[in-house]
Amino acid sequence: MVRITYDQLRAACQAILERRGMVPGASSACAALFADATRDGVVTHGANRFPVFVAQIDAGDILVNAVPVLEQAMGAFERWDGRFGPGNLNAARCMDRAIELARANGIGCVALRNTNHWMRGGSYGLQAAAANCIGICWTNALAAMPAWGGRDGRLGNNPLVLAMPGDPPVLVDMSMSQFSYGKLQEYRLNHEKLPVLGGYGEDGNLTDDPAAIEATRRVLPIGHWKGAALATILDMIAAVLSGGNTTADITTDFPRETGVSQVFLAFSMDRIGPDGSWAGTVERIKDYIRQSEPAEGTSPRIPGERFGAIRAANDRDGIRIDARIWEKILNL
Repeated sequence: MVRITYDQLRAACQAILERRGMVPGASSACAALFADATRDGVVTHGANRFPVFVAQIDAGDILVNAVPVLEQAMGAFERWDGRFGPGNLNAARCMDRAIELARANGIGCVALRNTNHWMRGGSYGLQAAAANCIGICWTNALAAMPAWGGRDGRLGNNPLVLAMPGDPPVLVDMSMSQFSYGKLQEYRLNHEKLPVLGGYGEDGNLTDDPAAIEATRRVLPIGHWKGAALATILDMIAAVLSGGNTTADITTDFPRETGVSQVFLAFSMDRIGPDGSWAGTVERIKDYIRQSEPAEGTSPRIPGERFGAIRAANDRDGIRIDARIWEKILNL
C-alpha cells in the first residue's frame, strides 16, 4: 500500500484525461469524482476503477467530450441520451437536472440512455442530499450474476442508491450482489477472504474465496432470490423509462459494458417539507436505531455515517491505495 494526497490523485487523473482530449472543465470534474470516491474509502469505484475507465476511452467506448442531450420532456419527467459520454459526468449532470425539476415541481425524474458506468453511484445520492433533496437512482449493467436458479450470468449487478439529506446525510449505495466485483478485486489484491460467503466456486458450493468467485462469475445475490428479483425489475424500469438498452442488449452488443440505462429521482424537501419538520423524523429514526442493543464486537450503524470520519482520516494521513494500482495510474 502507498499513501497519497487527495490533490495528487485528482491532479494525476485530470492530467491523464486531458492527454486523451477531455476539455479542462470536464476533466477537472471527472477527476474529482474519482478522487472523492477514493477519499471516502470507496476505492473500488474510485482509484481502482480509473485504469478501466481509461482503457474504455482508449477503446472508443467512452467519448470524452460527449454531453447528454434532452430527447423528451414530460413535465417533471425527462428522457435524455448520454451519447456514450463519461458515465460519471453524465450521471452528475442528470442528477443536477432531476434536482432542478424537483425544485420546480416537488419531484424530478430523469431517465438516461446510452451512457457508461457511473463509477460510485453514491456520489449522485450525496449530490441530491447536498441540494436538500431525497435522491434515488439506479443503473442497469452487463450481465454478471445468475438469475435465481440459474448458473450463467443473466442479471446485471444493477446498483441502487437512496439518500436522505441531513448532517451527515443517510446514504444507501448497494449493488444487487453480496459483493460487487470491485470489492472482490479489493479482497483478492489484499490476499483476504470475504467476511461472509459471497458466491459460488467451481464445485458449485458457496465460498468466501474472492478469486474463485471472480473465476466463475457466480456472485451471490443479496437476499438470495430477493436480490435477483430486484436486479430484474430495476433493469426493466431503467430500460423502459429511458428507452435504452436492457442488460441483455448490453451483454450482447456492448460486452465491455457501455450503452447502459439509468434513472435519477429527486424530491425537493424545500418544496415538500418547507417547515423542516421532516428532519426531526429522520433524527428520531436514527436515535431509535442507535439505542438498540449492540451485537458482539460491533454497534448499530446508520447507513453512510462512517464516510465523514473516513474522509477526515484520509485528508489527515493520506489516502491508502494499492501500490500496483497507483503505479498503473501513473503509467497511463
